[in-house]
Amino acid sequence: MTAEPPNTRSDEAAPGALNDSKRLEAFSDGVMAIAITLLVLDLHVPEATSDGGLGAALRHQWPSYAAYLVSFLIIGIIWINHHAMFVLVRRVDRRVLFANLALLLVVSVIPFPTRLLAEYLTSGADSHIAAAAYSVTMFGMALAFTLLWWAITRDAGLLHYRIDVAASRATLRRFSVGMTVYAACIAVAFANAYLTLAVHGALAIYYCFDQLSPTLSGTARTPSGHPDTAEELP
Repeated sequence: MTAEPPNTRSDEAAPGALNDSKRLEAFSDGVMAIAITLLVLDLHVPEATSDGGLGAALRHQWPSYAAYLVSFLIIGIIWINHHAMFVLVRRVDRRVLFANLALLLVVSVIPFPTRLLAEYLTSGADSHIAAAAYSVTMFGMALAFTLLWWAITRDAGLLHYRIDVAASRATLRRFSVGMTVYAACIAVAFANAYLTLAVHGALAIYYCFDQLSPTLSGTARTPSGHPDTAEELP
């Protein structure tokens, strides 16, 4: 019997060491679906006896509509970019699992600061605290997403294709734009809560554009474990 060379990675990992990514993706989809659904529960039908009629009551609730729309976009874009990221992934290890849990921790709490901001956006000084809490949550989300990308790309054996180091770092810089802006929003919140919500909305639109393909499309990628064969991502 010939022993396997010590430096050769076996495609079949030991039980518990590496896992297929499908369960992680399915669990993540479920958490994000619940979080995005919870947002709509904060949209209330006005009482029939509201002063000024239904039109005035609906206009009075505009902060709830604005906060809902921005948070819906943010969670939706997280889901889209999470899917795009895991197209690259073949296997996941415990570090990736925990990094993904950190992201889901933040995603699942987004309905709370959304409701907080909707409730206090027009409440003077309290609006600044609500906007700051919203920004802190989004900063945590951006940090968790960046850590997840790092956890995935640190080991080429987890991927379908080898990603050029420079390309990976360029993508990391794209993600760090969000962290920088979200951190700035914490300070902006204490100056203007309305502007803070608008910046979050603009940043959600920015992330509507693919942050992975522009960086990776021009890089040389080879299937993991087969360094001599070049193939393109699907």
